[in-house]
Amino acid sequence: MERPARLCGLWALLLCAVGRGGGAAPTETQPPVTNLTVSVENLCTVIWTWNPPEGASPNCSLWYFSHFGDKQDKKIAPETHRSKEVPLNERICLQVGSQCSTNESEKPSILVEKCISPPEGDPESAVTELQCVWHNLSYMKCSWLPGRNASPDTNYTLYYWHSNLENIHQCEKIYTDNQYFGCSFDLTKVKDSSFEKNSVQIMVKDNAGKIRPSFKIVPLTSRVKPDPPHIKKLFFHNGNLYVQWEDPQNFISRCLSYEVEVSNSQTETLVFNVKDEAKCQNPEFERNMENTSCFMVPGVLPDTLNAVRIRVKTNEFCYEDDKLWSNWSQEMTIGKKRNSTLYITMLLIVPVIVAGAIIVLLIYLKRLKIIIFPPIPDPGKIFKEMFGDQNDDTLHWKKYDIYEKQIKEETDSVVLIENLKKASQ
Repeated sequence: MERPARLCGLWALLLCAVGRGGGAAPTETQPPVTNLTVSVENLCTVIWTWNPPEGASPNCSLWYFSHFGDKQDKKIAPETHRSKEVPLNERICLQVGSQCSTNESEKPSILVEKCISPPEGDPESAVTELQCVWHNLSYMKCSWLPGRNASPDTNYTLYYWHSNLENIHQCEKIYTDNQYFGCSFDLTKVKDSSFEKNSVQIMVKDNAGKIRPSFKIVPLTSRVKPDPPHIKKLFFHNGNLYVQWEDPQNFISRCLSYEVEVSNSQTETLVFNVKDEAKCQNPEFERNMENTSCFMVPGVLPDTLNAVRIRVKTNEFCYEDDKLWSNWSQEMTIGKKRNSTLYITMLLIVPVIVAGAIIVLLIYLKRLKIIIFPPIPDPGKIFKEMFGDQNDDTLHWKKYDIYEKQIKEETDSVVLIENLKKASQ
């Protein structure tokens, strides 16, 4: 029994050896690729090409492992070239190696690196805040600020390219807006092709070579700004406000989200987000209206003046960027308008009436005080006037005036009391 056990052990070792060598040849490191070169097509398309390694094993089916300098975008493919759209504002490098399988764990040959440097020039002279917006899928508008070290008399030129163009085009419509420069160009042909495969390559420079060129890649699934909607009809039905509007051209309704704002004459503002396709089943709306949407606004009072406006943006179902709102639509109003003339008249009359009532009340209270608390003559003042340093004529008239004043006050008090008694009867 001991000999067969040894035979089984030897047979197991033999099977292991066959298993290790029978499936594939032992892994061996291949020579590096040769003649790695880099070039730029269009504005921002960088292309690397290389030749197969010299002295590679004839039993090896060559594959090429490549990645960029930061070890991103790793790729294993049989092609001897690789391309990438990248803005050439910074240095970018590609490393390439050869191997005999698609297994990432396999150690490739020595990696060969090739880099492309940014254009020459002072980095502080390049434009800053270069931004581009695709307006209503019809035209693209780019804007930028001059570089810190750029001359004030710099003549900027914008170049653009996308896959539907054979050559690089120059933007002709340069404009200024306060501190910003900008340019707009037609971009209607791209919408007929698939979005995810397209982007626009942008370069801004001056033809005199005084500034460093600046580059930007604009994906066509981002930075899309629709035109504002057009409100067609407003009406009340069963206590609700119905709003119908015309969608922006060139868009599919499911790719848009809306915001409806209703402001009334009582300074109250209601805002509603409409994300799904907005449709209203109501006979008041025009039938067979293509490219139109509808929304029912609850809780709006018909006895006040209501102002409605709408704005729109792209949503995440079709676009990457869903934060760029259109401008507000033209405002439309519905409801009863407050009589402004009557309102202003009341504002003027009410304060006058209140002031008049206060004055009458004060006068009445003063008269009532005199009746209840009649004035008491001051003897000291009388004696002072009688015996003061005055001549006889003056003293005589002073006494007469004092006497007349007392008689008048008493008479007024009596007359007022009689009038009040008559009024009470």
